[in-house]
Amino acid sequence: MNSHFQKQADHRQQAQIQSFYEPTLRLLSEVYEIKKGNLRSKGYDEKNAAVTRIELSQKMASRFRITIWLAEQVISSLVKAGRVETLGGYIKPKGVLSENL
Repeated sequence: MNSHFQKQADHRQQAQIQSFYEPTLRLLSEVYEIKKGNLRSKGYDEKNAAVTRIELSQKMASRFRITIWLAEQVISSLVKAGRVETLGGYIKPKGVLSENL
């Protein structure tokens, strides 16, 4: 009986995390475009643009009014789901890494 309640809590938490997928992907795209613009204005190759996990989680926490812990959970879930690509501590929207290599 107790495990049944635990599964419900896990399902609720997973649903809460997944509810942030689309807003997080939009925010990631916005920040990524800013990073590309910054590199372009300085004369660097914009293919090197990327967003740090820490920066994204802090922006998520302030924009969505969530905790840093939940923001990190959302980012980890996006990575596991294959919705974003990572390189060390950096994140790019899906498809950007494979296009530029």
